[in-house]
Amino acid sequence: MPSIVLDVPRDLDLRRTLAPLAHGSGDPTIRFAADGTWRALRAESGPATLHLTAAAGQVAAEAWGEGALEALTRLPALLGLEDDPGKLVSAHPVLRDLARRFAGMRLPRTGRRFEALLPAILEQKVTGVEARRSYRELIRRYGEPAPGPAPLRLAPRPATLAGLPYHAYHPLGLERRRADVIRRAAALAPRLEAAAPDAARRLLAMIPGIGPWTTAEVLRVADGDPDAISVGDYHLPHLVAWLLAGEARADDRRMLELLEPYRGQRGRVQRLLELSGLAAPRRGPRMPARQIGNL
Repeated sequence: MPSIVLDVPRDLDLRRTLAPLAHGSGDPTIRFAADGTWRALRAESGPATLHLTAAAGQVAAEAWGEGALEALTRLPALLGLEDDPGKLVSAHPVLRDLARRFAGMRLPRTGRRFEALLPAILEQKVTGVEARRSYRELIRRYGEPAPGPAPLRLAPRPATLAGLPYHAYHPLGLERRRADVIRRAAALAPRLEAAAPDAARRLLAMIPGIGPWTTAEVLRVADGDPDAISVGDYHLPHLVAWLLAGEARADDRRMLELLEPYRGQRGRVQRLLELSGLAAPRRGPRMPARQIGNL
């Protein structure tokens, strides 16, 4: 069981930094617990489990599995130690306050694009409850136990997902459109992982069913892209307009107009606004959750 201790900024907020890797409190690939953070992943060299504990100015890590050494080597990127939050400079009082309140939040870089792509596809045009339920069930049926002592599971191998027929996805709450997107993306996973960032963006754009929203969700987590803004999100334009301009409603065009002064850091702005816990005034009912598997 290899281990390492890293010196980190004393204000590093481990949980908020790694929170984008968790898809609901029941995500079987990650656990935030009293004894530290546990994360299961598929490194290029094999499966691994990380256990992270933070103290003032240090993070101690243990790892299990074939990919343990690789996971430890990638740890600085995962913890956002290669991220520079100081590049966001703003005179806006809301952003100034959020940057101060969440100074310990960094943008992680996992280096695993398909790992980020799978839950992003599941989250397309459905409620969060539906997407998280499908994600948990997909991992339960087609994943495998993670190495090490924690009761985590690994997400399914891309080859497994590419080989599943559509009807295998239906009981998981997935209609044919998203099932086909997963299968197409999984077949391209080796190319996606090996591509340089610009090439990965182009490759994602070539996959039918993957648009700007999904691409941004992937690149912000897998590549640590601080400018990846989720165009096409249902709530985000309203949140940006409300907190930055006092406007209760906006579309993507208006959102991008308001974020233009922060080009290069728009993904960081998105993350800070989401961390605020605030929301634009709501008009109309929420989107209802559906049970696709029962249709």
